[in-house]
Amino acid sequence: MSETDEIIAPRRTISYVLPVYNEEENIGAFHAALIEATSQRGGFDFEFVYVDDGSRDDSLARLLDLRANDDRVTVLSFSRNFGHQIAVTAGLDACADSAAVIVMDTDLQDPPRVSLEMIDLWQDDVDVVFAQRRSRRDSAFKRASAYGFYWVLDRMASIEIPRNVGDFRLMDAKVVREVSRYREHDRFLRGIVAHVGFRQEALLFDRDERFAGESGYPLRKMISFAASGIVGFSTAPLRWISRLGFVISALSILLALYVAGVRIFSPEQSVPGWAFLGVGMFLLSGLQLIMMGVIGSYLGRVYVETQDRPLYSLALAARGSRDGAS
Repeated sequence: MSETDEIIAPRRTISYVLPVYNEEENIGAFHAALIEATSQRGGFDFEFVYVDDGSRDDSLARLLDLRANDDRVTVLSFSRNFGHQIAVTAGLDACADSAAVIVMDTDLQDPPRVSLEMIDLWQDDVDVVFAQRRSRRDSAFKRASAYGFYWVLDRMASIEIPRNVGDFRLMDAKVVREVSRYREHDRFLRGIVAHVGFRQEALLFDRDERFAGESGYPLRKMISFAASGIVGFSTAPLRWISRLGFVISALSILLALYVAGVRIFSPEQSVPGWAFLGVGMFLLSGLQLIMMGVIGSYLGRVYVETQDRPLYSLALAARGSRDGAS
């Protein structure tokens, strides 16, 4: 076969899925850093899929400016705020035909240069490369709460979910296809990716400080997200309710035997225990409400899933051409 007859293999596309929520101060600096990093890597076409999660600032306008200046930029905008995990899901849905997808936030805590190391591991036949934080420049409270969450999740989850890992990761096309089949509304993507399997390896990195603005994960959202991870990948709380019920029943039987013994053998020591009974009633009532709340969390998830509503609604979709190559 002559040189002119040789078939030139098409360049493969690597897509970046980039959720955005009130990041107007970070978008310009982040995109510049991302372009600088990807320009050092030849042999691939790159696509940058920004998903605006109902931002209330000028994030969408900044993203459309990027789109006007770079054909590789795709902008998806939700009709309202659906949440970080849904935004990532929408980006994955838009990248079904990419060879690999890299998910990262746009606050520059996850350095774009690290994604190039992910590509190297992916070319060595690793299907999922997840960035594991070797160090992080967060507050003491956030570090402590993150440690506590992963400690609890490690002991409760039915699958092994790596510690100190966020959503910053590279996934091969076949992994993206499998993850896209998981359509639950209350999503915990790092658990879903762990659940699908395939060859997964960690890439240690040092997490930087946030470039500007405030975190999109205040305490309330952190607690809700932690609950999604625990309830979505463990039935341990339901088992604990049964065990706690057996323990309380056993203590009640022992207490009843003690009271009967005192009344029979030492009636003079029998003292009316109104205070004790009152405290006991409130304690048991509180425990019952907690148990009902745990059961309600599981039932609530079932109720939401049976409604089978769409995960998100798009108000705008400006798709890039992908023709620009680094």
